[in-house]
Amino acid sequence: MKPRIGFLGTGWIGRHRMAAMVATGAVDAVAVCDPSPECIAEAATIAPTIRIVDTLDDMLALDIDGVVIATPSALHADQSIQALRAGKAVFCQKPLGRTAAEVDAVIAAARAADRLLGVDLSYRHTAGMEAIAGLIREGTLGDIFAVDLTFHNAYGPDKPWFYDPVQSGGGCVVDLGVHLVDLALWTLGFPKASDAHAALYAGGQPLHPGSVEDYASASFTAGGATVRLTCSWRLHAGQDAVIAADFYGTQGGAGFRNVGGSFYDFTADHFTGTATHRLTDGPDDWGGRAAAAWAQQLAHSHRYDPAADHFARSAEVLDLIYGR
Repeated sequence: MKPRIGFLGTGWIGRHRMAAMVATGAVDAVAVCDPSPECIAEAATIAPTIRIVDTLDDMLALDIDGVVIATPSALHADQSIQALRAGKAVFCQKPLGRTAAEVDAVIAAARAADRLLGVDLSYRHTAGMEAIAGLIREGTLGDIFAVDLTFHNAYGPDKPWFYDPVQSGGGCVVDLGVHLVDLALWTLGFPKASDAHAALYAGGQPLHPGSVEDYASASFTAGGATVRLTCSWRLHAGQDAVIAADFYGTQGGAGFRNVGGSFYDFTADHFTGTATHRLTDGPDDWGGRAAAAWAQQLAHSHRYDPAADHFARSAEVLDLIYGR
């Protein structure tokens, strides 16, 4: 029998991940919970026989094997822990928690329940980053000593809770920078980070208590490499988005960047001296791959995957950036 999945939160991202999971044929979407009738109706077009429930408690009372969580960030940790303690596997939108302590608590709950835990860190699954990670891991670039990362979103979130630090856990760093930190640590083998320095701004001024940053510049060391990142909301970037990840080693370099301001299309290149070799060229339907991979893994085994321990590393870096 296929694993039976409940979906908590079916906004645009929640529905997209539902469609990606259903398309694998590995799982069945059996329950949905969302306060919006419109979102429920859209979800029903993906899984017409899906059951509508009012609360997470109602969902967990059903005969399900896993829960997909796409709710506001403040709810992620508690909802994940509740589902895991009920014996359900969890796939959660990023961030898994607002702080490293919250993330550690979720990981501990997953380990204690021996249940699969996944997070939607989707940029790992782009063809370009997979190609670059392969070069790094096979040693083609030599020893990586520098990583430069950028994610500027010229628009910014449209929901008010993103701008409440209690609900969101932070601004553009926890929204966009989390992807950059994950890419750096994932390609480098999840070394422990240290020596973090950051400058956080809101509206062009240094961040003050009670607000969230809309521009951040930070650096830290990890695995012998210096990692530098910048991210922002509503920057005058000249295009919709600027997304880039550059890796420099003793034997070569590699670059990943978006095409023409796109949030979805990327190129990846291998650099040797002054020469550039194209590794991948968009388009690339990558958005739902993390969700699909979790669904396929759950169909194979519901048990805890120790790779989830790595989620704590990224959370530790975010705490360093925020000075927590």
